[in-house]
Amino acid sequence: MDDERPDVLTIGQLAHRTGLPVRTLRFWSDEGAVSPVGRSAGGYRLYDAESVARVELVRTLRELGLGLDDVCRVLSGRTTVAGVADAHVAALDAQIRSLKVSRAVLSTVAKRGSTVEETALMNRLARLSAAERKQIIDEFKEEVFGGLDDPRLRDRMRAFSIELPDDPTPEQVDAWIELAELVRDPGFRARLRTWMELNTPVPGQGRPPGASIWWARQIVQTVAEVRKGGVAPEGPAAAEVLSELFGDADRAAVLRSLEAGIEAGAEHYRRLVARVRGQNSSPDATEELEWLARALRAADQT
Repeated sequence: MDDERPDVLTIGQLAHRTGLPVRTLRFWSDEGAVSPVGRSAGGYRLYDAESVARVELVRTLRELGLGLDDVCRVLSGRTTVAGVADAHVAALDAQIRSLKVSRAVLSTVAKRGSTVEETALMNRLARLSAAERKQIIDEFKEEVFGGLDDPRLRDRMRAFSIELPDDPTPEQVDAWIELAELVRDPGFRARLRTWMELNTPVPGQGRPPGASIWWARQIVQTVAEVRKGGVAPEGPAAAEVLSELFGDADRAAVLRSLEAGIEAGAEHYRRLVARVRGQNSSPDATEELEWLARALRAADQT
């Protein structure tokens, strides 16, 4: 084919027309993505107007992340752009999820100033499979709640789950890392078990005094209001609040339950679970619960 004909382009002219380097076009040509339409008398590759359009298509597909093998399959008619795009969407979704996990881990590392060992542990916890995460939670539930003779608690624990969604936010991944570290801590498990035992009814008796503190948000709201009003936990006004909240209940038992929950970090645990689930948890009630404990101690001394 004569390279002087106006309807053909040398590879240099094709590069100029498309704005791509000659080496890129030569590579695409060698791989079969943009085959020459012929050769010059000197053996150089020649292209035509269709080659320009083909180069633009290849460039578009490559910019979208398709590998050259997939591009060649599309161009040869062995598959469709839609089919390849669908596969790449799935691959990109997986990559995005992985990047979100990486970002969450690195953000947590930066926030905590973690060591290399801590970073490796957080990375492993963040990348656990759904089955592995479930196993951690199931083991925790069995150790903390297993064997407690409370039908309502058993029903609640049976339905209780802590699952990351398929596409978690960085905040959810961060919360899961912290929660997984917490529930794997033997000390935390022991403290939470002690608290649960104090809140579990003895067969034939009613619920222990104080058990409702952790499930009735109106108690926390009442304390929040009196704290906002400047009521000191050691004053007479606080004693009136205790009478309103607990009546003639065994306040020593209430205090034991309250202190056990505070020591266990039950409020922090509750909020972590909500964050993992992506739920809007109620505000942190730690300060209200500590105020209540101080008020009960003060009342016990009068």
